[in-house]
Amino acid sequence: NPSGNLLRVCGIINVMSAHSESPQADEVAAANITFYADLWSGARLHQPRRFNTWPLVESLVAKAPNRLEIGPGMRPRLPIAGTCFVDLNETAAGALSAAGGYAGSARLTQLPFGADSFDLVAAFDILEHVPDDTLALTEITRVLRAGGLLLLSVPLHPSRWTEFDAIVGHYRRYLPADLTDLLAKHGYRVERSALFGMQPKNTALVKFGMDRIRKGSRVAMAVYNWLIMPLAAIFQKPLRVQQGLIDTTNVDEIILVCRKRAM
Repeated sequence: NPSGNLLRVCGIINVMSAHSESPQADEVAAANITFYADLWSGARLHQPRRFNTWPLVESLVAKAPNRLEIGPGMRPRLPIAGTCFVDLNETAAGALSAAGGYAGSARLTQLPFGADSFDLVAAFDILEHVPDDTLALTEITRVLRAGGLLLLSVPLHPSRWTEFDAIVGHYRRYLPADLTDLLAKHGYRVERSALFGMQPKNTALVKFGMDRIRKGSRVAMAVYNWLIMPLAAIFQKPLRVQQGLIDTTNVDEIILVCRKRAM
């Protein structure tokens, strides 16, 4: 029982690796922890129905009683009740638990679950934050049953790197071919995909926003949490989900529904 498994470890362990892969890894990891600690400390928990991912998620969870979402922060996309969540941020984990989820703190590369525990695993904007994405995807694959679904979103095209990527703690953007190769090597088939994300296309606006965060994070984070993000949620466009892989030529971020190969 995945939920019972997580309930036993929540509040008892905080799965944190002391291993550092490089000075750059240390620097980006610190950026991740600091940025999201500031972001979530002043945020309220948003319900998954607020996001344009909900129609897709709702269609998937009906056949996925055992579910895991990795690193949702205060904006989970899977239904909170009955879902397991792991997040390095204790504020987010506590809020999810209080709202009826099974939440604890754990690293993606050290998930506290047995093999084949879940029917559905969601990882929105997560792999690009991990130094070793191969190890991370190996761990996701371990806990996902054969024939299960991985709901994944990542940013694309290294040429589209901006100040936003650096501030929020990205290690990389993916070349589409590299992403599909990585998924195939771990036994996944891309069933559906869609354009995804809320990042502004205006690079000057992104740079201005990131500069405000650097100079006055509390005010900037508050404006983002209580004004920009709610407005973005109101005006987000419906996902246009297509079979297979969409044309990624001008796509900044993509969401993928991937099926783990049956053994």
